Amino acid sequence: MNLNFKEFGQGDPVIILHGLFGTLDNWQTIAKKLAENYSVYIIDQRNHGRSPHVPGLSYPLMAEDLAEFIEQNWIYKAHIIGHSMGGKTALQFALNYGDMVDKLVIVDIGTQKNEAGHQQIFEALLGLDLNKIESRKDADFKLKTLVPDFGVRQFLLKNLTRTKEGQYQWKMNLEAINENYPNILEAVSGDEVFEGPSLFIKGGNSNYIDENEFSVIQKDFTNAKLISIPNTGHWVHAEAPKELLSEVESFLL
Repeated sequence: MNLNFKEFGQGDPVIILHGLFGTLDNWQTIAKKLAENYSVYIIDQRNHGRSPHVPGLSYPLMAEDLAEFIEQNWIYKAHIIGHSMGGKTALQFALNYGDMVDKLVIVDIGTQKNEAGHQQIFEALLGLDLNKIESRKDADFKLKTLVPDFGVRQFLLKNLTRTKEGQYQWKMNLEAINENYPNILEAVSGDEVFEGPSLFIKGGNSNYIDENEFSVIQKDFTNAKLISIPNTGHWVHAEAPKELLSEVESFLL
């Protein structure tokens, strides 16, 4: 598995993993800031962005992809940052390959199984006839009924690209993501615990991490702490990049 990635800066390695429907570009601004002090790698996970389109999609598989990436790039040990689906990949990786992890930063996701909540997005994207799309504006208009939030539509449309022939296509493997969606909702578990420093960053208005049940996470991540960034939802890095960057930089020192 040769994952698509970009690398910035010099220093101790930091690897950043995006969320569902995302790409490495979602974290490029923060990556470049961190690159003032670190070697930062932003990665397209399998079936996302420009990484390979393959049949399977699960946290054990994506953790294996990350281990292979680290070995391919001659990285001994790295700080791992992950958001949402990427956070769960990072959690699975820390449980399976803990000796490859220095510090762990998890943005707005826990270890628990999540409830399905993307049905309308899948319906909208799968129902979009790319052969009849004339422009991004046209695609945006056709998604509007099922995806009324402008910001979410713009996020999704970052996956739209043109072929050499001028036709639109998805960068992501939409069919594989849809087929394997139940795996994305699954809980993360392992035979080992991760004892390294772990920072969980919660969006203040998000319900992806239940503060009252954080002790459950600490059973598997024994050196974990939780902070909350006020007035933010699930996309903390987009809504409060400065605040998030400050917390991450302080933690990695």
